[in-house]
Amino acid sequence: LLEGAQGTHLDIDYGIYPFGTSSNAVSGGACTGSGIPPTKINRVIGVIKAYTSRVGEGPFPTELEGRTGEYLREKGGEYGTVTGRPRRCGWLDLVMVNYSLRVNGVSSIALTKMDVLSGLEEVKVGVAYKYHEDEVKDFPANMRVLSECQPIYESLEGWEEVSKQGWLRFVEQGYEALPRACRRFIEYIEGVTGVPVHIISVGPERSLTLRRDE
Repeated sequence: LLEGAQGTHLDIDYGIYPFGTSSNAVSGGACTGSGIPPTKINRVIGVIKAYTSRVGEGPFPTELEGRTGEYLREKGGEYGTVTGRPRRCGWLDLVMVNYSLRVNGVSSIALTKMDVLSGLEEVKVGVAYKYHEDEVKDFPANMRVLSECQPIYESLEGWEEVSKQGWLRFVEQGYEALPRACRRFIEYIEGVTGVPVHIISVGPERSLTLRRDE
């Protein structure tokens, strides 16, 4: 089992240059970093938050600067691990996600921090960008274009706040026990990406991880 660090859009080659890191954060980096050949890796799990976050500068089409962004930051504990620097937060960006899934050859998705979205009346998902008068569904390679893109959203019904004990019960009872709107959010992601969500995390503890049949 090889665990990658950071995210696709920080990758030195495939990320948002120059707002990235100095190494390869994509799945191919697992081969160069470990010496294991690509043909010996038979599965790639893409870990995706239920919303989007970013540290530092760089284009961020779905960024939320108001009350909802603060809500996600505080509830999700979105502060740098070492520096404590506040992370920028926004709605889930499926344009970015689809690019990441393609670059990494993702087999299935582990969707994390679903608990952070509970308590919101409405949950939005970025499905495309508007660049001047054009609709863009593929992640732009040109950073100037990306910085001028505006998000196009799909609005979904939110679900009520759930206590830790409530989430534990859902995990014990299985996927169908989750709130209907929560399941619809997950299934919407699957429909847009074409990649199954097999792992759902609803809290920081191992006991708050739900696995679906594969």
